[in-house]
Amino acid sequence: MFGGLDMQASSDRRDFLKAGAALSGAVALGLSARSAQAASPALPLPEYERFDAVGLAQQMRSGHLTALDTLEAALARVEARSVLNTVTVRHFELARQEAKRLSGLSAVDRALLFEKSPLTGVPFALKDLGVAMKGTVTTQGSVFFKDAVADHDSTLVERYRAAGLNIFAKLASPEFGQTATTESRLFGRTLNPWNLKLSSGGSSGGSAAAVAAGILPVAHASDGGGSIRIPASFCGLFGLKPSRGLVPMGPRMLEGWLGLSANHVISRSVRDSALLLQLTQGPEPGSRTGPVPGHVMQAIARPPRRLRIALMAQNPFGAPVHPDCLAAARGAAKLCESLGHQVEVAAPRLDVGALFGSMGIVTATGVLHTVSAREKELGRPVREDELEPLNWRSLHLARTYTADQTYTARTAFDQGARSIDIFLQTYDLILSPVTAGPAPLLGTMALDQPYEDYARVAMQASPFTAIFNMTGHPAMAVPLHWSDQGMPFGAQFAGRYGDEATLLALAAQLEQAAPWKDRRPAI
Repeated sequence: MFGGLDMQASSDRRDFLKAGAALSGAVALGLSARSAQAASPALPLPEYERFDAVGLAQQMRSGHLTALDTLEAALARVEARSVLNTVTVRHFELARQEAKRLSGLSAVDRALLFEKSPLTGVPFALKDLGVAMKGTVTTQGSVFFKDAVADHDSTLVERYRAAGLNIFAKLASPEFGQTATTESRLFGRTLNPWNLKLSSGGSSGGSAAAVAAGILPVAHASDGGGSIRIPASFCGLFGLKPSRGLVPMGPRMLEGWLGLSANHVISRSVRDSALLLQLTQGPEPGSRTGPVPGHVMQAIARPPRRLRIALMAQNPFGAPVHPDCLAAARGAAKLCESLGHQVEVAAPRLDVGALFGSMGIVTATGVLHTVSAREKELGRPVREDELEPLNWRSLHLARTYTADQTYTARTAFDQGARSIDIFLQTYDLILSPVTAGPAPLLGTMALDQPYEDYARVAMQASPFTAIFNMTGHPAMAVPLHWSDQGMPFGAQFAGRYGDEATLLALAAQLEQAAPWKDRRPAI
């Protein structure tokens, strides 16, 4: 790849990569003049945005790129696209030190390192919620946590580092991940690169905006009710929520939100998501439940067998679904049929009222637990001005819930899981819209408004996604539809517990049949 790049004049090499003559460099790299212009001559390493994480790693392994050049390309894009407001906490100098160390390795040492850590030097960022990197702040999107320095690494962060990823920042999240937009009192609003008036989704909106904008090829994300799949859908990206217990949440807590929450990534390519799942999945000390890790990289290497897919297009609440959301699901159904799969209109029977009522109890209890732990650290109670108004409301509601209510809520999730398991004895996958509505205007789903106003809009965000958080099944958003206005809409596929391999195999097949990697916002 990019064989026209001259590698001999090492003293001038970085100056060339950062030079304003990106257009002539792009011709040597085989890029069109139009794509070079879109990349902007002011940004270093114009070819950076054309690689996924696997591709960047291959370039660094071969010596065609260095870890430092690659990191600086990412950091330059953070600055150039700062209007999007994706980065909340910067670890730039820590990452530069690591990149300099990696760039100084000999070819032999570099080859040995890549054998052990296949994504060595690839720039990466963590969602600013629920993960710890020792010596750095994770704010949870909250004023109450703005100075919360971690004294340990999360197990997942350890695995990311073992994979070779160079972590340089935290990415925006709403306070405690409690809404499907990314807006907070602490950091403000994160914009959608496709339309700056709209939300990038949430709660992993900083991650989705960063990937859609070309700042990163892949970014950490988490999902407690749709928080990977919703922003992936709104930003035209791929997002997989793994099965409950597959990707570690510890060491302090081995289940987030009593099992609702799962960690993984938002990416442009399916193979990035598959590789990072391969590298991070599996139990950690203390784990007692969870699916058997699968060989997902093998799964994406070949098309899936003929699948029987249930199309669930009706809103579980009986409310309307936006035409473009329906078009995304129905278009995905037609594409699957054209690939030889069987699609039937069908849906599992679920007690939707019990499930979503239980989710409200559990998420509010999660806020209570998070805030209480911080109160103990600080030795004082939280003040009202330190929380978003709707989270202050949730905190006080949670204090009224009984142990029986919480236990009953968790039991409702188990019963929902049983219903889906039985349904998936007949079908391999469930296909649906990701959301019931389009990306909302900024401000309409923020946590600083009356609850009734918020609830009316929030009901459109997660009626399809949250089901699979409650049941623990894996589910993914695949970017297959763009509206007449040029906005992306994803289709959701959910599979059997522990069967990420089938989901990823289908995603890779869809990616090949209807490629989306070159569909990018004009920033």
